[in-house]
Amino acid sequence: MPLEYPSGIVAEHHRVRQAVGMFDVSHMGEFWVTGPDASAYLDYLVTNRPSALAVGQALYTLMCNPQGGTLDDLLIYRLDSERFLMVVNAANRQQDWEWARSHVDGHVVTLADASDEMALIAVQGPRAPEVLAPLSTVDLSALGYYHVTSGHVAGYAAWIARTGYTGEDGFELYVSVQDALPLWERLSEAGIPPIGLGARDTLRLEAAMPLYGHELSLTITPLEAGLGYFVKLSKPDFIGRASLLQQKTAGVERKLVGLELQGGIGRAGYEVVNAEGHVIGAITSGTLSPTLGRPIALALVASPYAAVGQEVGVRIRQRVVHAKVVSRPFYRRPERRRQGEAK
Repeated sequence: MPLEYPSGIVAEHHRVRQAVGMFDVSHMGEFWVTGPDASAYLDYLVTNRPSALAVGQALYTLMCNPQGGTLDDLLIYRLDSERFLMVVNAANRQQDWEWARSHVDGHVVTLADASDEMALIAVQGPRAPEVLAPLSTVDLSALGYYHVTSGHVAGYAAWIARTGYTGEDGFELYVSVQDALPLWERLSEAGIPPIGLGARDTLRLEAAMPLYGHELSLTITPLEAGLGYFVKLSKPDFIGRASLLQQKTAGVERKLVGLELQGGIGRAGYEVVNAEGHVIGAITSGTLSPTLGRPIALALVASPYAAVGQEVGVRIRQRVVHAKVVSRPFYRRPERRRQGEAK
């Protein structure tokens, strides 16, 4: 996926917010997890509770080391009672694969890396259902958010999931590698334009979705990143549970917050300071929001400065610009505002 196509990042961003666009995200990693202990194994491997999924459901979760640091954030789909699909970040694929294999322990489970056999096309935007519907054998209107089913799109077999990384409605189509290019061409003929990596980043940032290596890392725990909902400390055990429980009990010393800036655009690594000029944190991601028309950023700051409405500064080169902590996400699509839909 290129950074941008000839139309440019801003135009591509608006296409997804206002209509529809498609991303080639085949670089993501996919692992099959099958066997009678598949759900128990995954419950131990990740922070969320895959065993609670019904067949055809998906969840967002995190994978941690024993210290609570984040190895990766990922999606897990339950495709039948003993078969799951893990979708991991491309940069972490090999690390995640080795980690998953090394923690099978006594579980009766089989792992298979399908990353080189599977392609992934994400069709996102408010018009995604109506544009895909004539091409699909599945009733897309009946497919709920964070659900998955099998079917055909434009004649090609696919796992069709109502998931995405843009804050908009849409679908992710998991297909065989050999079907990816002809399916891409059929989708293009149907009027779905390609969208690049640059717009993917601005879209996910407006939706306050974390990017591994920025909002999450081995030195940033899910609790610090504000993802406690996806950490099921009520489970009897999972990798990192003891450390995360200790952190929750003591209270996190820093928190991920949303910022709106005045007079400059914050970028990853820029220092966040208090009124006295003391460093209290740093920006993890920042941009000029195409939808909102103002600078926004995510930042990891000391907990006393994390309340919505808190005024702080961001050091941009040799000057400090004003910023304010705001609620997240920065953008919420109208359907989700009306329905109160939650991830």
